[in-house]
Parts: sequence; C-alpha cells; structure tokens
Amino acid sequence: MLLKKKFTIFIFLSISITFNSCLLFHPGANKLTKRALLAHKKYDAVIVPGVPFIAPHWDMTMTMRVVWAVHLYKRGLTSKIIMSGSAVYSPYIEAEIMKLYAVKFGVPAEDIIIEDKAQHTTENVWFGYQLAKSLGYENIALATDPFQTRMTYRFGKKRLKSLKFLPVIFDTLKTLPQETPEIDYQPYELLNFKSIVETQSKWYRLRGTMGKHIDFKK
Repeated sequence: MLLKKKFTIFIFLSISITFNSCLLFHPGANKLTKRALLAHKKYDAVIVPGVPFIAPHWDMTMTMRVVWAVHLYKRGLTSKIIMSGSAVYSPYIEAEIMKLYAVKFGVPAEDIIIEDKAQHTTENVWFGYQLAKSLGYENIALATDPFQTRMTYRFGKKRLKSLKFLPVIFDTLKTLPQETPEIDYQPYELLNFKSIVETQSKWYRLRGTMGKHIDFKK
C-alpha cells in the first residue's frame, strides 16, 4: 500500500510538472503515441533506459518504466523489450535488474534483450537502437517517461530518424499493477564497483548526457 501511495504521488507530481513548466516535451505523449501507432501497429522492439537500483527494492522511476514496457508488451505493441543500462551510480547492472522485474510481471525472459554498456541517456537510445538493428529489427521505439522523452526527442530525431516514441501515458499508467515482486538481485552486483561520480567529472558526465562520447561512425 505504501508503494502504491508513493507511486500515485509520483504520477501527480509528474502531471503537475507537465502542465506548469511550459511543456514537458513537444509534441505531447498522446500525439507521439498516435504517430508511432500510425507508423506501425506493432514494434519489433522497444528500448527502455535504465535507472540506478538501490537494493533491496526498485524506486518509482524504475517501476514506472518497467511497468510501462510490460504494458506495451502485453498489449501486443512490441515483440521484444530492450533493457538498457550498465552499473552506473550503484553496483547493479540496471538492465539486468529491470529484466528480473519484467519477468516477474509475466514477460518471457527470451523476449527481453540486455544492453549493458550505456552510462547516459543518449547512450541508452543509441546503443539500444544499434543492438536492435544488429539483431535484424526494423521497427524500433523508445519507451520511457515523459521527462526522459523530452531529453531524448531531439537526439533521436537527429541521429535515428526512424526511431519512434511510445512514452508513458499517466492516465493509463495509474491503472496498471504496481506491486513490488521479490527478485534475486545479488548475482548482478559488481565487485570492486566505483560509481560514475568517482570516475568521471561533472563536465564529462554532462557531455555524456549530451551524447558527446558516442562514436557515431561505428
């Protein structure tokens, strides 16, 4: 019940931000979804950016992204889910942790693909997209929260013109299951881990967020 209450508060705050800070992103979530589903009724894969896992339980942002990806899968809007994220701020590989939760929500493990190199949001998008292409997938979308969609929209349109967007729609999200299943996260803890805060300067991390460390020629 406590998680559900926190989750409801998070949705309320996110909606408030949407309407009180110019526009959280343009075009809006519903319009982006409409465009995506006009382009393709079903996607080969959706990319889900990672969130740091602080044991023993996921936080509300990871909950939101995973629950939304599971929803898209169960609605038949995607065949595969690409979980993207390395161990960045905590010693757990983000993509692996998110996969564990998605499996607990009923997604077959074989339909979840791991991308574990990305350390920044733009890298989630780029590496996830390149992985999908390498596996022969053609119709690819990004599935994340509205704030991150806003962060990546320009990048995606510039670098990956065929990428579509299936962002979280809060009215739908609040109707979805929000329980916290138990997972065995310990095998995904890295020994001798150092946080990105210890290994990269603020400026270097900012440039990473902007996609400046990606070799686009590869």
